[in-house]
Amino acid sequence: MHVTGTAPLPAPAPSESLAAPAGDPQGTPGSRHARRFGLPVATALVMGNIIGGGIFLLPASIAPYGTVSLVAFGVLTIGAIALALTFGKLAARDPRTGGPYVYARGAFGDFAGFLAAWSYWITTWVSNAALAVAAVGYLDVLIPVSGHRWTACLAALAIQWLPALANFAGTRYVGAVQLVSTVLKFVPLLLVAVGGLFFFDPSRLGPFNSSGQGAIGAVSASAALLLFSYLGVESAAVSAGEVRNARRNVGRATVIGTAGAALVYLLGTLSVFGTVDHHRLVDSTAPFSDAVNAMFGGSWGGWAVALAALVSMIGCLNGWTLLSAQTPYAAARDGLFPAAFTRRRRGVPTVGVAVTVVLASLLTAYNYLSGSGRVFEVLVLVTTFTATVPYLLATAAQLFHLVSGRADSVDRGRLVRDAVVTSVAAAFSIWLMAGAGYAAVYQGALFLFVGVLVYAVMTARRNRAAEQHTA
Repeated sequence: MHVTGTAPLPAPAPSESLAAPAGDPQGTPGSRHARRFGLPVATALVMGNIIGGGIFLLPASIAPYGTVSLVAFGVLTIGAIALALTFGKLAARDPRTGGPYVYARGAFGDFAGFLAAWSYWITTWVSNAALAVAAVGYLDVLIPVSGHRWTACLAALAIQWLPALANFAGTRYVGAVQLVSTVLKFVPLLLVAVGGLFFFDPSRLGPFNSSGQGAIGAVSASAALLLFSYLGVESAAVSAGEVRNARRNVGRATVIGTAGAALVYLLGTLSVFGTVDHHRLVDSTAPFSDAVNAMFGGSWGGWAVALAALVSMIGCLNGWTLLSAQTPYAAARDGLFPAAFTRRRRGVPTVGVAVTVVLASLLTAYNYLSGSGRVFEVLVLVTTFTATVPYLLATAAQLFHLVSGRADSVDRGRLVRDAVVTSVAAAFSIWLMAGAGYAAVYQGALFLFVGVLVYAVMTARRNRAAEQHTA
């Protein structure tokens, strides 16, 4: 599973987890605080990380293009499912914590693995900051906090640190928070997604294509807004070491979670389209609130949706905080990240969690104190590029295994099917990257080049330690 000239990866046993360092009894699988996830929690992790707060604004964002945007939803869902199936295949081959990092390093060596880990880590902590800032807007509906800059800043920091504290408490509590938050946020979402179908009025849909361009152009334009709704399909694969029977459950959780998120997205958007007049939806700032108000009357929908959005974002932050620590943990064990990232307590890489939440907090504070969100918005756009780097490397790793034709890596009976699925996943990853825009790709490339310098230092230190050991 490694190319010539790279360090071989040890073959993991079924359901193997990257164990905690010696002398850390609380990090062992047997600890009452470090409990491995089963299929339900792993599925909740995937769905919870895919469905954050964006769904509550999504229908209004794509409404200007008309119902043709639902076609874009279908195309993107096919790509996301293909990516999910690819992650499932890769996790069955190598079910260790780290996800795309493990797959890229196994196929192409240390440098590719480092790029996957580095870009994914940037994505997680910048996205966490963005999610916390967005959550303040929903919190303001329930408790006025945005009137003063410092109040809003402290609220955003509190929203980040609450999930971090759940992570410090151990994987047992991370799983519990993730499961509960996922269930709670789906109650109002399903209310609109399913209940809205009973109030559906086709006359409210508006034109099929209101973009002023051809159908293909309208699909591509609306897809640019929808592309990033599926970030998070790798969630179970990244935490594979904490999933029971990972060879089987990671793939299942990834596909079920992605398909479930896609169904909620599609039904929710369709219901909002059919319950809120098109001309009103285009200018709506709370489309799900408007849909609930149209369905049942009154104005309580704004409160209910704001509460659901807040729960959704905190649950999403809970899962992303864990993922933000897992990838550098796996890379640090291989000497590609600083050794401090390998420290675990109660099943959680605590240093990774701490560094991530501190960086996200600093970025959040800068966003508020600078008085301008422009720099912050540019960094958020960069994450749409950095997130696709590990996706593309992972799909390339699967193509590598398929083309190599090794009996221990390829199911020859399903070679054609796997090749088609992986090709679709690769095209989806490239489409994601293109959809980020020129500015984001430019800025993201700068982030990657900074990572190259970090890799050079870490590799030099590792080689020097190896020479001193052999001397």
